[in-house]
Amino acid sequence: MVAHDPLPRRNPETVVFEARTWPKGTFLSQLSVPDRTRLLRLGVLHSLGPQRALVRQGDPAGSVWLLIDALVKVSARVENGTEALLALRVSGDMIGEMAVLGETVRSATVVTCGRAVVCQIRGEAFVGFLQRHPTAALILNQMTIDRLRWSNQRRLDFAGYAAGQCLARVLLALAGRHGRPCDMGVDLGIPLTQAELGGLVGAKEDTVQKALRALTSDGLVSVAGRRRVVITDLARLTEFADLH
Repeated sequence: MVAHDPLPRRNPETVVFEARTWPKGTFLSQLSVPDRTRLLRLGVLHSLGPQRALVRQGDPAGSVWLLIDALVKVSARVENGTEALLALRVSGDMIGEMAVLGETVRSATVVTCGRAVVCQIRGEAFVGFLQRHPTAALILNQMTIDRLRWSNQRRLDFAGYAAGQCLARVLLALAGRHGRPCDMGVDLGIPLTQAELGGLVGAKEDTVQKALRALTSDGLVSVAGRRRVVITDLARLTEFADLH
């Protein structure tokens, strides 16, 4: 029988977040209420402005971060200086756990997209939590598997489809996770430059620009400004992406 640790003393700053509803599929959404409460009370809340780095590629591991009210971009730079957007994380997600659990340096840089509230938990405290709560450890393991599947799917898309279809598949995946209805169709809900879309697709910026122009010309998407993409015909874009 696993001995559960008693609930830490309530931190007034974190009480409001303990029983709220979290986005589906995120780490906090899958924890039981008691485990979520224990985990949140291990941390300290921080309020951050936009374009603040939570972790930087190459830095030593230290803390893990729970995203309370935040949207962040995960990117990495390769040896030739090229930087690629690897993923997006939203409220309820966790970042930084791979370096803490693997006792390695940070493999990516994580930057806030706008104002954010995050919960910082010391690495050793987080590891101790997982040791005492094996169900939470299993949930974290499943989350890691899901992220690997996402990465593998993007590699398969790149190998099997032209750039336009790869872009369409990524846009649909983002809309499924983060999109919101609008007058024109479905707004991706995330401000992304064409270079950042290229990072997710595995294509250069000029290739993404050409693919977006084609999708716009066909009436499948609309590009408003440098960072906003709206899917204007969801059914036809799904058909074009070869998703059924």
